[in-house]
Amino acid sequence: MKIAYLSTYPPIHCGIGEYTRFLVTALSGIHPSGKYYILAEEGVGEEYIDPSSGAKVIPTFRKQDPKTFYNIASVLEKIGGVDILHVQHEYSIYSGDRRLLEVLTDIRLRGLARAIVVTLHSVHHPLSPDEGKWNAVRFQRALPEHVDAVIVHSSPQEFELQSQGLPFTFIHRIPHGTFVNPYLAEPRILIARKLGLDPSRLEGPIISLAGFLHRHKGLDVLVEALDYIGNRRLTVIIGGELKDPSIKEYLEKIDRNKLVFTEKYLSSTEILSIAALADIIIMPYHDIRGLYSVSGILHLSMGSLKPIIGTRVPKLVELYSYAPRLTVPSMDPRALAERIIWTVKNYDIATAYASQLYSYAVRTEWRRMARRHLSLYRVLLKNNHGNSRINL
Repeated sequence: MKIAYLSTYPPIHCGIGEYTRFLVTALSGIHPSGKYYILAEEGVGEEYIDPSSGAKVIPTFRKQDPKTFYNIASVLEKIGGVDILHVQHEYSIYSGDRRLLEVLTDIRLRGLARAIVVTLHSVHHPLSPDEGKWNAVRFQRALPEHVDAVIVHSSPQEFELQSQGLPFTFIHRIPHGTFVNPYLAEPRILIARKLGLDPSRLEGPIISLAGFLHRHKGLDVLVEALDYIGNRRLTVIIGGELKDPSIKEYLEKIDRNKLVFTEKYLSSTEILSIAALADIIIMPYHDIRGLYSVSGILHLSMGSLKPIIGTRVPKLVELYSYAPRLTVPSMDPRALAERIIWTVKNYDIATAYASQLYSYAVRTEWRRMARRHLSLYRVLLKNNHGNSRINL
């Protein structure tokens, strides 16, 4: 099977690119005879072979530049067409521009791909306040005319697309993949040193928040929650690439004796290491009205078998589904503080309570999710048996 992914990709700092690399690496492990191509954003630099998956990474398009989407067909011609073209779609990368759909239809008509799949990492509701919502909603509704299947990660995304008129047989829910944390058995001192942290700074219970640091990550809520917690002994590890400079004002309000802050892009290995170091993982996310997505950081974290405290927002619907008592209302720092204090005092109970979440983490391990993708690809190819790939 010959599979091409349209996506951002490392070394670009992007969650969608990391997702694609995890998926292709898992796929190459279960289907080593496959040939994999990444039609990547030009920011990846020169064409290269990814050592983790063996995929050929080909710079193809520019982010938010629809004119460059026409390069996709040219690259597919050069590699002799593919069985599956799989678009990893995020509005911040492609917008809701219909020219992408025009390109996909052209690829279909020219036989450059036997089947085309789109994963919508974000789904817009018509009542979203986002200025691009109407383009996004029109894009979503038009998908059945241009591609063979759409993948989403959560039930809110699935039901939202159904409510917008997409056939339920066209929508496939495949959860985001999960890592079972390989660093849990390592001593904390060694993990801290590998991360460049001073082990002597880690006192009391350790809570962590990691990943891209946007305003919606809820640092403002965490700062207020720490005020309610008061002088209790604990360490707060916050790490990630700042996506909004104004966030620094919240960090400056945290007691210097409690805060360990790492301002840098964190690899998946570093995020897993921070999760292994922590006692409690915190996700005080804001609600982004009218936008449905899931948290990649949640999936990196829940395989660490630690209590995760988060807010009741669509992005954390899986946490709410499997460990609702570890969730609190969005924008409620007092409730967050009370849940942190309760978890510290009743740590064994909280860890045992979250066992369904840990079970879900194992069920969504990356290789399992790769098998579900592979099964879908095979069904689509069987259904499109007459749509042969061109010979170039």
